[in-house]
Amino acid sequence: MSEGHLLVLGAVAGFTIFLGLPIARVGSLPAEVRAFLNALAIGILVFLLFDVLSHANEPVEAALEAATDGGGSWARFAELGFVFAAGVAIGLVGLVYYDRWMSEQRASRERRAGPGAAHVSELAPPRWLAGSEARHLALLIALGIGLHNFSEGLAIGQSAAAGDIALAMMLIIGFGLHNATEGFGIVAPLAAEGERPSWGFLVVLGLIGGGPTFVGTLLGQWVVNDTLFVGFLALAAGSILYVVIQLLRVAARQGFPELVMWGIFAGLVAGFATDYILVAAGA
Repeated sequence: MSEGHLLVLGAVAGFTIFLGLPIARVGSLPAEVRAFLNALAIGILVFLLFDVLSHANEPVEAALEAATDGGGSWARFAELGFVFAAGVAIGLVGLVYYDRWMSEQRASRERRAGPGAAHVSELAPPRWLAGSEARHLALLIALGIGLHNFSEGLAIGQSAAAGDIALAMMLIIGFGLHNATEGFGIVAPLAAEGERPSWGFLVVLGLIGGGPTFVGTLLGQWVVNDTLFVGFLALAAGSILYVVIQLLRVAARQGFPELVMWGIFAGLVAGFATDYILVAAGA
C-alpha cells in the first residue's frame, strides 16, 4: 500500500465522525428524546474513557513488567507513569481552569457593556468566546475525542510502518465505525438543549474531532514513540472524564432518570459493539 493510499484511508477513518453530526440539525425535539440522546452520548463517552485509559496504561504496565524482570529500567517506568498521570491531570483539571478563565472573560465583557463612547463592535465578544454553554461543551468534547483519535491515527501509521498492512486496514475499518458513533457524542449537548447549530460549526467540530486521525496516521509512519502515545491518550482521558461530568449535570437538570439510565446503557452497548468488531477481526 502506498503512503498516499494509507493517508486517504486514515482520513476516511477519521472523517466518518461527520456521519453523526447532522443529527444536531434536526428541529425541536421532545424533552424525553433530548434527555435520551444526551444520556446516549454519556454512555459512548464512558466507554471511550474506559478504552482510552486501558490503552494508555498498556505501555506503562509493559515498562513495569520489564523493570521487574530485569529487562528494562525503573526510570523508563517512572517516565511513562509520570506522563500518564500528568496527561490525565492536565486534561481534567486544566479544563476546570480553562472554564473559569472563560467565565471571567465573559463577566468582564458584560461589565464593560454599559453605555458610553465605545463602539458596539468593541463590546462584542470575539467569535471564539461567543456562543452558548452547549456550543462550548460540544467544542470540549470534540477536543477530547480529537486527542483520542490522534492516538488511533498513530496506531494506524505505526502498523503500516511495521509492514503489517492487514492490521492497519483492520484498524482503519474499526476506527471508522467507532468514529461514526463519536460524532453523535460531540453534538449531544446541542441536541439536549434544542440548539440548532450552523453547518459551518458542525464542519469545525468534525475537523477538530476527526482530523487528528489523519495527522496521527501521517506522523505514525515516521515516529514510533510510546511516550507520545501515552501522553495523548492520557490527555484525551482527562478531557473526556471532564466532559462526562458536565453531561451528567445536564442529565440531572433534564430529569427522566429511568430514560437516562437506558440511554447510558445503549451508549455503552454501541461503544463495546464497535470494539468487538475490532477484536473479532484480530486487530
